Amino acid sequence: MGHMKFLNSTLCSALVLLFSLNMSILSQTAHACACGCGIFDVGTSAMLPSESGTMLFAEYDFMNQNQNRHATSVSNAANNLDKVIKTQYLTLGAQTMFTRSLGIQIDLPLVKRHFETVDPDTSTLGSFDHTALGDIRVKGIYTGFSADMSTGVMFGFKLPTGSTDAPGFDYDTQIGTGSTDLLLGIYHFSALSDDKLWNSIFQVNLNQPLLTQHDYIPGNEVDLAYGVFHSGLKWFPEFALVPMLQLRAALKASDHGSNGHSDDTGSERLLMAPGLEISYRNWRLYSDISLPLYQFMNGNQLVSNGLFKLIVSYLF
Repeated sequence: MGHMKFLNSTLCSALVLLFSLNMSILSQTAHACACGCGIFDVGTSAMLPSESGTMLFAEYDFMNQNQNRHATSVSNAANNLDKVIKTQYLTLGAQTMFTRSLGIQIDLPLVKRHFETVDPDTSTLGSFDHTALGDIRVKGIYTGFSADMSTGVMFGFKLPTGSTDAPGFDYDTQIGTGSTDLLLGIYHFSALSDDKLWNSIFQVNLNQPLLTQHDYIPGNEVDLAYGVFHSGLKWFPEFALVPMLQLRAALKASDHGSNGHSDDTGSERLLMAPGLEISYRNWRLYSDISLPLYQFMNGNQLVSNGLFKLIVSYLF
């Protein structure tokens, strides 16, 4: 019991430090990623390690940013030159736990983006499409805080491998940000019932740009998730359904630099995400949709009415 109190205290201290770091940065510079892609990286328990071994996965994410918003309200589309940003992500990845305490994960994203915007000089609507490699993520994983691997940290970097020079796209709508980012995450599983049929997951991730290019500085972002899930509804051997309900929050600051749009970036969002995991032997299929409950957008920004996720994984 004393060991668990120490773990909980350590986790809380780390979370306070993480939030303090982020709020300090926000108050000093105000800068953030336009698309808010980090929200896809939290709250997916299927992607967090629970045993040693290697997991291969394919993840599909989709968002259609076609509604212009200002502050907490819908804003007239005429207030924003950008009209549509439709993005599909296909991420291929591998996660290997060398031991029950230490592992690594590599994410290789392929991105397809459709962008519609009005040329300010000619007032004509332009339509642009681009498909390219996105920004690769490499993260180390440490789960040695407890024997059941219920608490872990993930730490690594986002590399500037994504395209940043597609014609017609602004720097904040390019597939790649051109930046090298620090990635830091903490997660914790807890049992909510004595029989451990009901459980919860808490996760927080920080994405902080360190090195930037083209005088475009994408902002830091903090993403949080809290979810409640059943351990598995089982009707057949080795087959289970795991329902989950999550709250996700994304805090972003504004971009800056001469190629950033500081007045029209930066946001606060709270989303609800019902999801379902289907597992059979070593296979897992997970899907959810994030629906906005609260949104505050600086200036005028395009938002999506839903974020869709689908993951297929296999554990060796």
